[in-house]
Amino acid sequence: MNGFQNHTLENGLRLIMVPMTNTKTITALILVGTGSKYETKEINGISHFLEHMIFKGTIKRPGTMDIAQELDSIGADYNAFTSKEHTGYYIKAGAQSTDLILDVISDIFLNSKFDTNEIEKEKGVISEEINLYLDTPTRYINDLFEELLYKDQPAGWDTAGKKETISKFNRDDFIKYFGTHYCANNTVIAVAGNIEPDLIHHKIEECFKKTRQANKATKVAVIESQTESQIKLHYKKTDQVHCSLGVRSYNMFDPRKEAILLLGIVMGGNMSSRLFSEIREKRGLAYYVSSGSEEYTDSGYFTTTTGVDIKRAKEALKVILEEYRKIRDEKVSEQELKKAKEFIRGKTAIGLEGSDDLASFYATQWLLKNELLTPEQKLEKIMAVTADQIQEVTQDIFKNEKLNLAVIGPFEKKDEFVNILKL
Repeated sequence: MNGFQNHTLENGLRLIMVPMTNTKTITALILVGTGSKYETKEINGISHFLEHMIFKGTIKRPGTMDIAQELDSIGADYNAFTSKEHTGYYIKAGAQSTDLILDVISDIFLNSKFDTNEIEKEKGVISEEINLYLDTPTRYINDLFEELLYKDQPAGWDTAGKKETISKFNRDDFIKYFGTHYCANNTVIAVAGNIEPDLIHHKIEECFKKTRQANKATKVAVIESQTESQIKLHYKKTDQVHCSLGVRSYNMFDPRKEAILLLGIVMGGNMSSRLFSEIREKRGLAYYVSSGSEEYTDSGYFTTTTGVDIKRAKEALKVILEEYRKIRDEKVSEQELKKAKEFIRGKTAIGLEGSDDLASFYATQWLLKNELLTPEQKLEKIMAVTADQIQEVTQDIFKNEKLNLAVIGPFEKKDEFVNILKL
């Protein structure tokens, strides 16, 4: 794996550089510590909306297509993303375009215009994006599950917001949010690829010397409250039922996170996992089924998602619950545990081949956890997990009072699922 260098600049901006000898590309990534968890109900969706507006012109590049045309002219791969706790912008291109990449990415971060006319036009774009999510049950089931867990608090709100909320945003809302969240002490910049660290360090200092200063944004702490199993139905006339059946678990600082990562692989992390074998291969109940965990800074959960025939939805859920019981009551074998560990080792190697992968790997953990572990150090923690530790986790999380079920399909009554939701 590749080494790295990290620095905190005089203005508070954090910079991490990952030189790579096996690539001709460079990736510049900006991560900002903000997302929908940092919003109030009145501005829910603004983090995502602002991400769209960043590409709509700057003082230096005023036209709405200027940025795209400039990056397309060098064959760059560029995009942005918004999550509940961070927002990112990246540009990846040939290393010969380093100066242009840094100039563009610093320009959009420092000098976006937020033109009123463009804001009004983008409201329509985002409304259609929301419609797309609602019409894509394989995606929406995850939002529905989090809404079930966290209810009416920022952790339970959709990152894209609601149409009635985003329709009210004006330029002042963006200027205020931009100025208070997109600041030096809330931002990490990662540059990875075919680079000379000393030169990149100097260039970043020059490009970002006028970064805004503000008090670091804070978010409302997640309130966890559950004493019995819960069900949330989203009625939709579909040919297939989409389900997410899971439990509350741990945040990203919890020492049990490696054990629950391995649990996800064993249960439904690949095509030889327990649930893939039982639900798809043995019974033909579903095309897709997967298990895994989500860790935020202050909450987390483990869940299994699948899409099944309407008439066989309850059968599939019973199989999932039975597999939860089995792994809770019987320890994972050493052979199965070893296979899961080697699966992660292999996927880590594949997943960190590119400059964009390494930039994200280091920047995300520094921004969210204020730590910088190498891939080898992370793997070392995973390899040390025992079967006893996994069983301790399963006995803690797989309890009736922690069960949660989200369903998208032609169902109107929760009673249809209540009786089977037991471990």
